[in-house]
Amino acid sequence: MGSFTHYGFLILALLFSSCMVAYGGNFFQEFDFTWGGNRAKIFNGGQLLSLSLDKISGSGFQSKKEHLFGRIDMQIKLVAGNSAGTVTTYYLSSQGPTHDEIDFEFLGNVTGEPYILHTNIYAQGKGNKEQQFYLWFDPTKNFHTYSIIWKPQHIIFLVDNTPIRVYKNAESVGVPFPKNQPMRIYSSLWNADDWATRGGLVKTDWAQAPFTAYYRNYMAHSFSASQFSDQKWQNQELDANGRRRLRWVQKNFMIYNYCTDIKRFPQGFPPECRRF
Repeated sequence: MGSFTHYGFLILALLFSSCMVAYGGNFFQEFDFTWGGNRAKIFNGGQLLSLSLDKISGSGFQSKKEHLFGRIDMQIKLVAGNSAGTVTTYYLSSQGPTHDEIDFEFLGNVTGEPYILHTNIYAQGKGNKEQQFYLWFDPTKNFHTYSIIWKPQHIIFLVDNTPIRVYKNAESVGVPFPKNQPMRIYSSLWNADDWATRGGLVKTDWAQAPFTAYYRNYMAHSFSASQFSDQKWQNQELDANGRRRLRWVQKNFMIYNYCTDIKRFPQGFPPECRRF
């Protein structure tokens, strides 16, 4: 990977920090537990949250506030050891049969084998826009920052401020894009051993339970009305260094891209793939 500093992303950070309204910090104030009972816990005066999974149930939480565009950051330390069969999710979503959704999903694996980071976008209830990646670090040893930048023109997925995916608005070629429904932030830890690890071949080892993931340093930035009237800002994506990092990730760590899956789309790729 070579040496890397965050200087190249200073412009990116500034672009998304000026004229923004920030929320975050305290999990007590910002989130509600949605299921799992005492398997979800908040520590350190609201600065640390954990979700756990055992053979009876997983657990989850959601944000109190809804967001329509913005930048969402969360530091997560994933389930350590043998996490095969488990899925840790972190995503934005609205509700209902025509919901919108922007997904991070972390698919567990046996000890020593890498997690798979699964990304997807739903618009008006339809998804099927998957890209999957390995990570260039062990996500169970330390906290790492997973971010979503959501604008009317595009969605950017970032890991430790390194862009891994840019999904552009393709409404001009008839592809719905999530831009009208406010979304809450959700996260969950649950058992998916029917599909999560090697297509369901590797099952959850309940002798290792409980499985626990940790969260800290949540931050949400809502974009201001003045930014949306700025056409240059609307179309700004990544600086040159950001584009280089995106190419580096996609060349070395992408393991699935629906836009190159010929077997899945024998009659031709979806229009957003052909356009972009």
